[in-house]
Amino acid sequence: MGKKGDTEIDFIAEKQGKKIYVQVVYLLAGEETVKREFSVFNSVKDSFPKYVVSMDDFDFSQNGIIHKNIKDFLLMDF
Repeated sequence: MGKKGDTEIDFIAEKQGKKIYVQVVYLLAGEETVKREFSVFNSVKDSFPKYVVSMDDFDFSQNGIIHKNIKDFLLMDF
């Protein structure tokens, strides 16, 4: 978990100098939820991958932040 100010990133994984940031939400059910989950990355200025993971099948990726369905995310090769 990473915390900066009032925002909190659910998971930060690091291996061999590479890092990923992961925000997890059940569903991106409304505009407010989408804004909340994606905005936590606003203060992260590095170029490591940033993911929002949910049960949604629709791709909500925006501003370089990747949205993945949980099944697809778990099958990814990092």
